[in-house]
Amino acid sequence: MSVLASRLNPKSKAFAANAEAMQAKLAELRALEAKVIAESASKRDKFEARGQLLPRERVARLLDRGSGFLELSSLAGLGLHDDDGKKSVLGGGSIVGIGVVAGKRVLISASDSAIKGGTVAPMGLKKALRAQEIARENKLPLIYLVESGGANLMYQSEMFVEGGRSFANQARLSAAGIPQIAVVHGSSTAGGAYLPGLADYVVLVRERSSIYLAGPPLVKAAIGEDATDEELGGSELHASVTGLGEYLTENDAHALALTRELMDKLNWPSVPVQAPGPAPLHDADELLGVVPADEREPYDAREVIARIVDGSDFLEFKAAYGSETLCGHARIEGQLVGILANNGAIQPQGSTKAAQFIQLCDQSGTPLVFLQNTTGYMVGREAERQGAIKHGSKMIQAVANARVPKFTFLLGGSFGAGNYGMCGRGFDPRFIFSWPSARTSVMGGAQAAKVMDIINRAKLERMGAPVNDEALAAMSDQLRQRIERESSVLFGTARLWDDGVIDPRDTRRVLALGLALAREAEAHPLRPNAFGVARF
Repeated sequence: MSVLASRLNPKSKAFAANAEAMQAKLAELRALEAKVIAESASKRDKFEARGQLLPRERVARLLDRGSGFLELSSLAGLGLHDDDGKKSVLGGGSIVGIGVVAGKRVLISASDSAIKGGTVAPMGLKKALRAQEIARENKLPLIYLVESGGANLMYQSEMFVEGGRSFANQARLSAAGIPQIAVVHGSSTAGGAYLPGLADYVVLVRERSSIYLAGPPLVKAAIGEDATDEELGGSELHASVTGLGEYLTENDAHALALTRELMDKLNWPSVPVQAPGPAPLHDADELLGVVPADEREPYDAREVIARIVDGSDFLEFKAAYGSETLCGHARIEGQLVGILANNGAIQPQGSTKAAQFIQLCDQSGTPLVFLQNTTGYMVGREAERQGAIKHGSKMIQAVANARVPKFTFLLGGSFGAGNYGMCGRGFDPRFIFSWPSARTSVMGGAQAAKVMDIINRAKLERMGAPVNDEALAAMSDQLRQRIERESSVLFGTARLWDDGVIDPRDTRRVLALGLALAREAEAHPLRPNAFGVARF
């Protein structure tokens, strides 16, 4: 065994400062998430008066008791559109995550109808599309808990065309053999009517479900016909006349109980029992103090690896070559993985080492884990002479074409093409999560400001114009502040640059779940057909 020793001193002032900074960022994250939950819970009286459960209560009722729920993209859309990022935090208008229902792993996508009636804003659409992508890639049955006024018409130009992709995805998921269940708790209208229409199974709630292409006002305006909600698309109409609904239930609780029974009856594999691997030898709580509060200060990624892998056992690959790029084999809860991590800028030697290691893992079918903290690929005369572009391209080609599942965690800096070579969002990792300390941009704010200052000075000198140091400094500082704001973890997670921001102490658990999903998906053959399941 190659057990990693730790040089981290949890009693040092530096560790205490780092842990304090990390906990402050975590507290900010949790406070924002709490605002989403509180906004939804504030409508409790209204829901109870209608005999309904709140959206998060629906999710909780659906899940197996004590099975856990990995919520994804909890702060999608933060600071965008109707989400002001302060008082009105909307979470993308939906609750999306992975859980266990009737002993089977599923992906749940629930309208948060207590927030703006569950209407969908542009980032809410993006969140829904990502949920479908996760379901497809991991072969997860998808359960929609629907109660939504449809697209937010104020932003229709930003989402109407792309919104069609969600329907295409539903059709393709069905054709691929991945079941979809739509539980219609309330309204599902206009374009949203096709969500249950394209699902494989539809569960209706008596006197609450309404599914129609056009509601009473639009019907009156379009063709002059007076019609009620029930006449156009009520629960009993769809259960007994149109055949859109397969099951008619009495209330939310009944609908969720029936959905659990339906999942139990589906011929889908249950979660296999997996013996846990040996715990890391070092305390996971110490992950709070590994990443320095000052992002310019380096740290050893081995300290992170030692606290997430089985028995802190890590067999490093080519340790003496390209040492700024770490590569090696380990296990997470018994599952073999290849890990790549950064201890600085990616040098040409590190690029070739990483490319070779990625290809070896692809050859053996070993999933890859990327722990990002890099300023990017090394620049300068020496790096260029050593073939930085050529060798960096090899690494990027290897990452892009590796066929094994890839999992990315943004721990610190994710700058420049280093984001690409270390399997950023654009390279389609199976999952990508951030720590609160993560920062993502083309370069650091200070570096961008310096670049802009040099360019502006050179331009003025070529023109023979006077150089105003104060004005140039103000311009550069403005750029620095903008990039620092736009590289923050909250800015990125709002735009789904990741699948969520996690507590560093949860890294092993989240990664183990991702690996289990990938392993189970590979073991479960699907039964695809040509066009998906249609109602006749």
